[in-house]
Amino acid sequence: MLRSRCGAVLLKFLCLVVLSATALAHKKVTKGVTYDGRSLIINGRRELLFSGSVHYPRSTPEFNFVGRNDLVKFIKTVWQQGLYVTLRIGPFIEAEWNFGGFPYWLKEVENITFRTDNPPFKYHMEKFTKMIVNMMKREKLYASQGGPIILSQIENEYNMIELAFKEKGKSYVQWAGNMAVGLKTGVPWVMCKQNDAPDPVVSLLSSPSFLQGTNNQRVLWPKNVFFPFFFVSVKINSCNGRNCGDTFVGPNRPNKPVLWTENWTAQYRVFGDPPSQRSAEDLAFSVARFFSKNGTLVNYYMYHGGTNFGRTASSFVTTRYYDEAPLDEYGFQKEPKWGHLRDLHSALRLCRKALLWGLPTVHTMGKDLEALVYEKPGTSVCAAFLTNNDTRVAATATFRGVEFYLPSRSISILPDCKTLVFNTQRITSQHNARGYHPVKESHRDREWKMHQEKIPRISDTYIRSMAPLELMNLTKDRTDYLWYTTSLELERGDLPMRHDISPVIEVASLGHVMHAFINNIYVGSGHGDKIEKSFAFKKAINLKAGTNRISLLGMTVGLPDSGVYLEHRMAGVHSVIIKGLNTGTLDLSTNEWGHKAGVAGESLRIYKQHGSHRVGWSNSKGSEGKPLTWYKRYFDAPHGNEPVALDLSSMGKGQAWVNGENIGRYWVSYLSPLGKPSQSMYHVPRAFLKPIGNLLVLFEETGGNPEQITIVTINRDTICSYISEFHTPHVKSWERKHGKIKAVAEMMKPHAHLKCPNHKIIKSIQFASFGDPLGICGNYTMGTCNYPGTKSVVEKACLGKTSCTIPVMHDTFGGHTCSGISKTLAVQARCGRKKN
Repeated sequence: MLRSRCGAVLLKFLCLVVLSATALAHKKVTKGVTYDGRSLIINGRRELLFSGSVHYPRSTPEFNFVGRNDLVKFIKTVWQQGLYVTLRIGPFIEAEWNFGGFPYWLKEVENITFRTDNPPFKYHMEKFTKMIVNMMKREKLYASQGGPIILSQIENEYNMIELAFKEKGKSYVQWAGNMAVGLKTGVPWVMCKQNDAPDPVVSLLSSPSFLQGTNNQRVLWPKNVFFPFFFVSVKINSCNGRNCGDTFVGPNRPNKPVLWTENWTAQYRVFGDPPSQRSAEDLAFSVARFFSKNGTLVNYYMYHGGTNFGRTASSFVTTRYYDEAPLDEYGFQKEPKWGHLRDLHSALRLCRKALLWGLPTVHTMGKDLEALVYEKPGTSVCAAFLTNNDTRVAATATFRGVEFYLPSRSISILPDCKTLVFNTQRITSQHNARGYHPVKESHRDREWKMHQEKIPRISDTYIRSMAPLELMNLTKDRTDYLWYTTSLELERGDLPMRHDISPVIEVASLGHVMHAFINNIYVGSGHGDKIEKSFAFKKAINLKAGTNRISLLGMTVGLPDSGVYLEHRMAGVHSVIIKGLNTGTLDLSTNEWGHKAGVAGESLRIYKQHGSHRVGWSNSKGSEGKPLTWYKRYFDAPHGNEPVALDLSSMGKGQAWVNGENIGRYWVSYLSPLGKPSQSMYHVPRAFLKPIGNLLVLFEETGGNPEQITIVTINRDTICSYISEFHTPHVKSWERKHGKIKAVAEMMKPHAHLKCPNHKIIKSIQFASFGDPLGICGNYTMGTCNYPGTKSVVEKACLGKTSCTIPVMHDTFGGHTCSGISKTLAVQARCGRKKN
């Protein structure tokens, strides 16, 4: 098997090719991908495509660490699951990844300017793109070869910077498109957010036998419609954003389909951010809106975010990535987001024929009310999307003689223009909440050792200059850290004579973080943020007569990932001033400075078992709060197979390793405006663990208490349902048979559905109320109305079972009561393992 390994083989992490796996099976019938103004046509079959972005280096498959970067193996794994792949090559990908995916050495190529009509850059971009394409071709992974890749992407959101390069920006877009097309992959190329994507290349469709469905059935084409062209390796502009159904102006040519390459399922978080939120209802509305307005492909960014291991995250981005996606950081289904989107996709698939072959029309039903209808003349094929655009007020609308209740900002889907099967605001899927279970360890396992990092003097450095040097040019993305050190001689008369006056050090830095030491004593830290990386640090200090050593540890928290002139970005200290001396202000910016990249423990690799012996370790008792301290201890893997994490709430800022694998940067001392850290739990993949004797090492920069670190396992064993008596039955209650929508459920009433993950059973019912309960999963409370027998009814239906279903109707709970109040059933259950 050919393996793509980030590192020596490829351009380091330039090989973070973004993939999207579509939830539609494929078979090797006919080969190739075509399209027209309506949709993509895969192996002769029109498709509605629901896709989710997954970044393979941010995920943790159960094979070795190097294998986590194996692109070919990842695509083949996706293919084995019956999914298509969109290969977003870039090679600039942004993706909140260091340097947007470019390796650091690229910026040091002579006369290079990134992402413009620049010969050195185009040489390396073309070389990399060809390598990836040829890698895919050799493994026969393109759909034109019978493989799963149905689309490729070149560049990424280039319109954000194109104007800065003027004519060279325009010519670069055309070059990039033509270069990609010239690689002859046999599948279309896309450019997201690029209205001037190059025109398509076309060739004559040679044989009607190409129009063969993936299930060996003929495709039903509209009468009197002939498709004379086969579009191959063309450029399609697409949309990125939250509401492309309303914001996308559409393809730049009528023969291109409407594609949504990034539907942001939440927002990635940076250190200092409060939690990121996007509701399942809002996400479902945006998708239904998009498909109701000619869309045929949506890709969720992200569907599973994963973890920014090591130093891969871009500037200030947290180690946890897109945890609010339908699959959370640990790979658990985040409900109801996951289930509500699944149900939406089922409803849209019931509309497939109408969406792909019907003629669209729009009908106004009242203020902020409209019906978007797809209908194929002369047939019964019809689908309607009844939309209430009012964000606050629900409404009743009449469509084709029938009244429909439309909640505020919602879309109701009628796959036959008569039967309501789904509403974006009414969630029928279950909810869940994530839980953290502390692992019990013996005292032996909790014995911490420590090693103090040495603060260098100028005599310990080899790079000298008469001014502080730029940080990134010296660290070269091999480390976050760069020491700046100098010394100054003071006479007793230089120092303040009054006891209430102290000298003040003022440091101006281009970012991102700096720790200051005066005569080996920590005096404080300063940092910027995601928006403004630069900062000024001011602190009163103690100086002495004689030689004073000033040591500043500057650092980056990831490299930039977007914008113009990435190759010219700078960081680090550039000005140091001492104020308050009797002799006046002293500017040290022109003093002699020594520089040293990295910290000693990092270069000695003391975070690995074979490097740990290179320094002396002592008992950590009493070391709490000391900056620049290495800590280590051993622990056994928790029993079971649930994900593992470290609770680092007691620490400050630094990095952590398990068995030599860097699990990412932590920064729990940087609080959000809510007064809490952006991230305190840090994922330790099971793939990194041994059964016993796992080495845990932390490098704490500012001071923390390792004794309070706990190892936890993660679960989503708290499951809930919240269904009103006016909810529609679950979308699986219907199917399309012989061209008509038929009910398949025995009782067409709303039901509460509960199902435990991982074959667990329902161990307890923690809350149950039929009436007007309040709250969310994990925090329900009784309202003013509650049927007293609700909990016993639910326990009888659910306890000891993997899943259960409860009809949401008065008779289930003993008849009518609380007249005048619409009733809702709220249930919270706890799952667990069945005892042997």
